[in-house]
Amino acid sequence: MQLDAVLTREEQLGSALSVSVAEHRRADFAMLLAMLSQDVLDFSQFHLPEAQQTEADLSEQALKKKLQIGPQRALAPEQFDMLIGQDNAKILEQSSLTSLKLQDYLNPEPLAIRDDKTHIPLVVVDNCDLAVRKRLEATKKGYATDEKPAMNAAGFYDQIASGQMQSALQLSA
Repeated sequence: MQLDAVLTREEQLGSALSVSVAEHRRADFAMLLAMLSQDVLDFSQFHLPEAQQTEADLSEQALKKKLQIGPQRALAPEQFDMLIGQDNAKILEQSSLTSLKLQDYLNPEPLAIRDDKTHIPLVVVDNCDLAVRKRLEATKKGYATDEKPAMNAAGFYDQIASGQMQSALQLSA
């Protein structure tokens, strides 16, 4: 057996290794392994063919199409709509839950009936204190007034630092 080039990788041996194993020629097998490079980076595992990599389209539309995702469900409609889901009972009565789910997947309805971040349900307002209800009503009508008194922060700090208020603070603590 004669080799033409310096052996660095197993692939250069071709089928010589497998032939020596199949024919039980241990000496040839050991010689071939000894002739291979001792450097790990020369092994065939580290010299795989490289394919051309194309940049995939990662836009939202492309991903939705690739993953077969339906239309996005809105959190709330643009306009206040109390009639969202009014036909769901009829669909459920006439067909089945499966057809209702299919209808919802194809034409998703918004999750809420209003898109008003400042809306507070009437049940919550009814449980509030009278002063809070008055303030909410004033805010809703647009003539809310700031009832915060003006505070002199620098003067307050000076009083605390000078010790005038320390006895009051110690009593309250």
